Amino acid sequence: MTQGAGQGPVVRTATLRDFRVPPYAQVPVQGHAAHPGNAFPEGELPEGYTPTERDLPVINRGDTVQVTVAPETAPATVPAPAAENGPGPLYVVGDVHGYLDELLAALRHQGLIDAEGHWAAGNARLWFLGDFTDRGPDGIGVIDLVMRLSAEAAAAGGYCKALMGNHELLLIGAKRFADTPVNSGAGTATFQAAWLLNGGQKSDMDRLQDVHLQWMSRLDAVVEEDGHLLVHSDTTAYLEYGSTIEDVNDTVHEILTRSDADECWDLFRKLTKRFAFRDEGGATAVQELLAAYGGRRIVHGHSPIPYLLGEVGSEDGEDGTGPVVEGPHVYADGLAIAMDGGVTMAGKLLVVQLPLPN
Repeated sequence: MTQGAGQGPVVRTATLRDFRVPPYAQVPVQGHAAHPGNAFPEGELPEGYTPTERDLPVINRGDTVQVTVAPETAPATVPAPAAENGPGPLYVVGDVHGYLDELLAALRHQGLIDAEGHWAAGNARLWFLGDFTDRGPDGIGVIDLVMRLSAEAAAAGGYCKALMGNHELLLIGAKRFADTPVNSGAGTATFQAAWLLNGGQKSDMDRLQDVHLQWMSRLDAVVEEDGHLLVHSDTTAYLEYGSTIEDVNDTVHEILTRSDADECWDLFRKLTKRFAFRDEGGATAVQELLAAYGGRRIVHGHSPIPYLLGEVGSEDGEDGTGPVVEGPHVYADGLAIAMDGGVTMAGKLLVVQLPLPN
């Protein structure tokens, strides 16, 4: 499925089911429990992850609702503007989740790649915010594309880089530890069960190679670019891993290098937390991260914009409507930018240039 100028409405596979934050992602971050987005419901004790619960819906193309999404109105393949001196323009990409065709279309639309899928943006800078696999049809194809574009962009004087998402941790864990029991805090869990229940695709696992695992394991968790603090998850859990960006990234890399199943599970669980920047206290949570790591705004993926806005369809899709996502969602007193357009639920795969226009 692709999307571009002159085409009719794009039909995407939709899964319009009730969204619940899983209990294992609701446990407050120690030392930061005051943020409502990290809190569990009042009067309820948090439960750990069990293999019978999942985060977002799993895509089953055979029995889902088809929802029409409005086509792009601007012409495709608009060349990305290049700065004559200094770094080129900065772009970010939200969660892809295996939707390779949508990603190619969105990158072409911004002029970042040509019709053959090769880097066409000169010294532009491109950051992916994580979650390349699961739920969609071709997660390994997405990783292969990002790896290739990284080399092509560097040769052209720009760069294409990526952050660690919770689904990268999930796929790494499923491959390394499979059915090894881990301490979930409330019974036995395994990476394999969690991966399958959160949209793991057998075709991705069959094609997963050591080069993919090594690439994912080296991804950073936090970066700062042009006053934008880029992270995958809308959580304050990053503060548990270091007081500086370098500390956080070093700690995450060390955990993955040690390859301890329980330690990796704890990292996955904490980076699956969400909604810390939403509702009352959200701006305070953002400011705490900015104070620690720098930047003037946070840019994140992870939590689909339709759920941040409370705009979801019925569980069975009988209303025949889907979420309408036109672009990033700016919230938390203008301090946070959400980039997960909900492509897995008939939303939109977002590729945007920063800073956003006022």
